[in-house]
Amino acid sequence: MNEMTRTIGRPAGLGGAVDRGLVPQMLNHVAYVTHDVAATVEFYTRILGMELASTVMDDSIPSTGDPFPYFHLFFRMADGSTIAFFESPGLPEASKSTHPAYDIFDHIALQVQGPDDIRQWHAWLVENGIDVIGPTNHKDFLLSIYFHDPNGLRLELTTPLDKDWNCHTKQAYRDVELWVETKNRAQSEGRDIQKAMQDLIREERKRYTPAGE
Repeated sequence: MNEMTRTIGRPAGLGGAVDRGLVPQMLNHVAYVTHDVAATVEFYTRILGMELASTVMDDSIPSTGDPFPYFHLFFRMADGSTIAFFESPGLPEASKSTHPAYDIFDHIALQVQGPDDIRQWHAWLVENGIDVIGPTNHKDFLLSIYFHDPNGLRLELTTPLDKDWNCHTKQAYRDVELWVETKNRAQSEGRDIQKAMQDLIREERKRYTPAGE
């Protein structure tokens, strides 16, 4: 069947995303830069318990042809997905972010089995001298702890508290539509966009508050 249909739950006014029966099957890998392969291997194998799964060496980037010699390594999680790193000799340190929010928002979250696991991970990380934030309860949606790897990458270990945490499609599309409309309206009316979004957030936050509180 070649007919393209709108994604279920998507408001009609929101763009042109379609369901063609083509959806990525799983996370294969995410990749970051490291300046210290040894410290990265130590952290991801001994601290996080992942297997060093594969490595690649080359003197240029296959996808672009750029002449950057590199060592590429992959660490495998329980479901087969991986976190990967590149070390390239002589690569300068990355530029600092332009706002502290980037250092908080940019992260990768790894799922564990349950709240007990979160507590055990917290104790293990602290025992190994790693600074940990949390556990943090995200509105009974997820329970998480946060820390950094040797490369400064912000990591989250998390477990769902809502069994349907990644199945709220209808609500999610509704929220996207509301967010975009509110932002565009504030911009077109010359109002303070940040204040408009804060007002929206305060109103929508009521849905997380149990009745009677």
